[in-house]
Amino acid sequence: MKSIVFLAACAACLWPGISAPMALAGGIAFALLLGNPFAARVGRISGLLLKICVVGLGFGLPLATVFSAGTTGLWVTGIGVLAILASGMLLARAFALDSQCGSLISVGTAICGGSAIAAVSPVIGARSDAISMSMACVFVLNALALYLFPWLGGLLDLNQSQFATWAAIAIHDTSSVVGAAATFGDQALAEATVLKLARALWIVPVVIGFMLFARREQGRAGRITWPLFVALFVLAAALRSLLPALEIQFDFVAGAARRGLVLVLFLIGSGLSLTMLRSLGWRPMAHAALLWLLVSSSTLALVMSDLLPSISTS
Repeated sequence: MKSIVFLAACAACLWPGISAPMALAGGIAFALLLGNPFAARVGRISGLLLKICVVGLGFGLPLATVFSAGTTGLWVTGIGVLAILASGMLLARAFALDSQCGSLISVGTAICGGSAIAAVSPVIGARSDAISMSMACVFVLNALALYLFPWLGGLLDLNQSQFATWAAIAIHDTSSVVGAAATFGDQALAEATVLKLARALWIVPVVIGFMLFARREQGRAGRITWPLFVALFVLAAALRSLLPALEIQFDFVAGAARRGLVLVLFLIGSGLSLTMLRSLGWRPMAHAALLWLLVSSSTLALVMSDLLPSISTS
């Protein structure tokens, strides 16, 4: 019976009346009140569906727009990644946090949340408790961002491009970036998606850097996880540009992908567990929260003062 109710809730997320914040809240409520009957598989399913939906969004953008916005986004996010990593490592020392947990929280904040943590963990031989604490911190802050960012963006009267840049740099996971941006507006969603994917590309050089450090310090080196879905996103945009006669069909696919992202957030929320919440120590959470506040406030200040370039897809 619980499985049927869960699947019905998943189907309801595809209804246009259900927003991204509603879906996340529903998933969390389901997990804590009823329990997720598919808890063992929901993480893998939501991760795969997220990548499929991001690729689907590519069908809604011309290739020239993706390249124009992406090249600007690469250097903007590159500077941000380096600054966040450096700040995160310094804060970890200030909180007397162990190196593994500090590294994972820092890389998760700098690049793409749980995906970055999962990519770096085997490279540095991270302990299971360090991984779970880092993941829990990122989950909590991602959930807060999904609600706070659209509200603050409206309160501060940010335009679509300003909000897209702020969200894409300051929110951890791709799911919450696109969820918050979709709540704010279609233009914000398009621009935030391109910029967030440019940020995700930095996972490769960062993982290589951690691999070289681990090899030098511990004689250990793990496997690199390549973000292949980013290349598929570009391919989708290329198909839209090469086949203009199919524009209506491509728009339909992009629209379906936007609805699919709402389902992704429900699945992510349903992955929450009391065990995850209990794993939150005050030092890791304080480190993650303070680093996120520094990143969010500094990025917002740069965006509002027009010191960050606009990533336009219009």
